[in-house]
Amino acid sequence: MDELPISVCIISGAEAKRIGRALASVTGWVREIIVVLNDDVQDGTEEIALRHGARVFREPWKGHVKQKNSAAAKAAQPWLLGLDADEAVSPELRAEIQRTLSDEARANAYAAFSFPRLTTFRGRWIRHGDWYPDRSIRLWKRGAAEWAGIDPHDKLQVRGKIARLHHNLLHYNAESIDHQVTKIIAFSEDFLRHEQTRAGRRAGRAALAFRPMWRFFRGYILRLGFLDGWQGYYIAWMTAFYTATRYAKAVDAAREAKAPAA
Repeated sequence: MDELPISVCIISGAEAKRIGRALASVTGWVREIIVVLNDDVQDGTEEIALRHGARVFREPWKGHVKQKNSAAAKAAQPWLLGLDADEAVSPELRAEIQRTLSDEARANAYAAFSFPRLTTFRGRWIRHGDWYPDRSIRLWKRGAAEWAGIDPHDKLQVRGKIARLHHNLLHYNAESIDHQVTKIIAFSEDFLRHEQTRAGRRAGRAALAFRPMWRFFRGYILRLGFLDGWQGYYIAWMTAFYTATRYAKAVDAAREAKAPAA
């Protein structure tokens, strides 16, 4: 198999239990693999990356956005493919990328490509609801994009046209239900910080009253989350609870801001 002119860019902490699958999914068909590893990691992640032919750079943790841009800046190939340590390129997506970049006219017409991300949760691939297709831009021309957003919610900003690929990037979510619940706290705090920096209209009590119910109805009924078994039911309720939590925090913060000093 000919190697494609792609630099795979991965940032990683202590991921010895998961990163091997991500690396194996790209080894042998891309020209370069770059891993930016947190400088304090000592669990064997570096050795696994080196066995797969990766170039490993140890750096202090700077946040998701800066760390991902640091990895991208080290890429030498014309195309970049961003992966997380708990993801893998499916064989079908690999074949689609190969066909796409082999078509020079199509490849030159676009600055980046997006594809759906399929997540596994508690023993089931989630194919409906708010978790799918979870389309992400992960393949882009060098120099045509950079990572932006508010940590930890990084987003690729692209200058140019974006096309859609159709096969799945696989996301192996090994988090327990308890860990999913604890993430609600951190994510709601991120939302509150964002709300506090917005000018003009802020989230109010109407949003708190209606948005959680809407999110459950949209995910479980309109987006067919009920087809994903008890996991789909739980995800719909968890999303609704997260929505209620973040808007409750926003309303409470506004109340405190208006309250007279003691």
